[in-house]
Amino acid sequence: MVFLFYLYNVIRKRFRFRYIINKITPMARAMFEYTKTVLKKVSFSSDLFCKELEKAIQRLLPHEINELSIWLKQYTSNKPELYACMSIIK
Repeated sequence: MVFLFYLYNVIRKRFRFRYIINKITPMARAMFEYTKTVLKKVSFSSDLFCKELEKAIQRLLPHEINELSIWLKQYTSNKPELYACMSIIK
């Protein structure tokens, strides 16, 4: 009986945790997508790009910064004027 009560509490906590994570994740993902959109729009100017990248690093979560780093390497591969901004993310 005690084991069943313990098991019930463990399952309840996991579902509550998943519910909370599912509520938070879409907003964080939206911020990441918004950041990529802004960076694409300001890529004509390396100064603006660097400023927006600094803002993005302050706003995003650590795992999103890693994703952004991967995306930036791919996006700036044919834009040598933006290479200087890559040092900000490291």
